[in-house]
Amino acid sequence: MGKHMLHAMTYEEAREYFSSNDTVILPIGSVEQHGPANPLGTDTLIAEALAREASRRSGVASLPAIPIGVSFHHMGFHGTITVSEMALEEYLFCTLRSLVRWGVKRVVVVNGHGGNLPTLQILARRARDELGVGVFIYQWWTSSTKVVKELFSEEEGGHAAAAETSLNMYLNPEYVRSDRLVDEEPRGSPESIASFRYTHELSDTGVFGKQTTASPERGRQLFERLVEDLVEFVSRVKRSEYETRSSP
Repeated sequence: MGKHMLHAMTYEEAREYFSSNDTVILPIGSVEQHGPANPLGTDTLIAEALAREASRRSGVASLPAIPIGVSFHHMGFHGTITVSEMALEEYLFCTLRSLVRWGVKRVVVVNGHGGNLPTLQILARRARDELGVGVFIYQWWTSSTKVVKELFSEEEGGHAAAAETSLNMYLNPEYVRSDRLVDEEPRGSPESIASFRYTHELSDTGVFGKQTTASPERGRQLFERLVEDLVEFVSRVKRSEYETRSSP
């Protein structure tokens, strides 16, 4: 069951894997509000599910999910936990440094939370310049934009809206409070939303968009398409001739 999950391997199995593989998958998410219907761990649960299934299909080992990310903007809602950008960057860098010891040269980061992206981009540069490791970032809502737009409208694709909620309904139905689904459009002008704002200033429920159209079947369709995209992404990363260069 867990033969492609690094944390389920013994050290002997890990030694065998790294003797012929230089690529791993690393999921990362957050613990933050996702409206009244969804669990705080939505981003982590989705990222881990995508990483695990892509690992099973591709044979590339998946690491345990990093559950807490940069979520300052959601701190107006109970239960949200955040770390600083610097703390997350250093934690991830130390993780990569350990992987380098075992010959890893490519890391596919499956990011489930947009607030982590700036830190991951800085990490990618540091990893290349200081460790000789390629960091390749996959985010389902941006890396697979075409798929999401085929299955969901724009208003269904916001934070905790129908796309995310449908994935939860399919992957973790026991965690979804279906009687608490809501639709809410964020307040404020595009200019104010583009600057830093706390989520509670823009949405009373924490939901951005249309959530009530979510369903397990829509989640299943989206998940299957996303996994296909991610497996292809991993395949391209494995085939790539990644060469490090000294910084300019």
